[in-house]
Amino acid sequence: MTSSELIAGILWLALTAYAVLAGADFGGGVWDLFASGPRAHEQRSAVAEAMGPVWEANHVWLIFMITGLFTAFPVAFGVLALALNIPLTIALVGIVLRGASFAFRAHGAEAVGPLSPWGVVFGVASIITPFFLGTAAAAVASGSIHAPNGQLASGFFAGWTTPLAVVIGLFSLAICAYLAATYLMVENEDRPALLADFRRRAIAAAFVSGVLALLALAISYFDGQLLLSSLTGRGQLLFGLALLNGPLALWAVWRWHPRIARVAVIAQVVLVLWAWAVGQGPYLVPPDLLIAETAAPAATLNALLVVITIGGLILIPSLWLLFRVFKARNPQART
Repeated sequence: MTSSELIAGILWLALTAYAVLAGADFGGGVWDLFASGPRAHEQRSAVAEAMGPVWEANHVWLIFMITGLFTAFPVAFGVLALALNIPLTIALVGIVLRGASFAFRAHGAEAVGPLSPWGVVFGVASIITPFFLGTAAAAVASGSIHAPNGQLASGFFAGWTTPLAVVIGLFSLAICAYLAATYLMVENEDRPALLADFRRRAIAAAFVSGVLALLALAISYFDGQLLLSSLTGRGQLLFGLALLNGPLALWAVWRWHPRIARVAVIAQVVLVLWAWAVGQGPYLVPPDLLIAETAAPAATLNALLVVITIGGLILIPSLWLLFRVFKARNPQART
């Protein structure tokens, strides 16, 4: 394995961590917006309690991936920044609005309660962000971004405005909601009524995400052959495991096994992402940008590997400590 391939794998690990951790936070915002019934207040409190003071730390993975891509693969970074400027800018605005609204609401007169204007902003931004990140991913996976010789040749709307991109964007949103519902099931194991509420939401999200996944495959058969060939080619094993794991996750939710369900849904996200990554290799941005050809000089890659190693030795234990200590002292936790 070359240095460029190793760094590409590390960056994909960061993307996976972001999808699994921040994805659940986005889904929490969805359930905050659609909290309903006699326990709507308790549902929003459960979301705030689960996210606690650690939610913003999840963005470290996105920041790391962006800076790593800029350093190790500057050509690909430039192409993606131009081609996906619109959806990524919208997603960035959503991230900013989401964080600001959550903080303003949390430190207002009432931390959580009836749906407030800040709560609406928080929920809507939690929907917008994963949707547009999903459409951007679809543009890359479908091979719609053309950059021969490292020069962007496709338009600013290529790939992310297609029916396939819309479906994948909705799938991204649904899988975030699915993640959040299973996380919240685990967080509320000692509160049967709330556990039942989030179990129903997990079942709904499971069915919606499953239907959208099948619809995306059907559309890609006619428009998006590159994505389909990636999943059924080099990524076939991981994709097959994802297809088998989907019913397992739903079974765990249906049979009231929250912890198994959480692991299974996390595995679903990981399997889908890595089936895509393995399937489109050795391309970083198919069909024109190869990992090896768009990599920075060897000296830069080697220096980056050293920085990643040292930084990881500091970052990972720090994040573990953050989740371990500060989440247990969550000021929004109910007494």
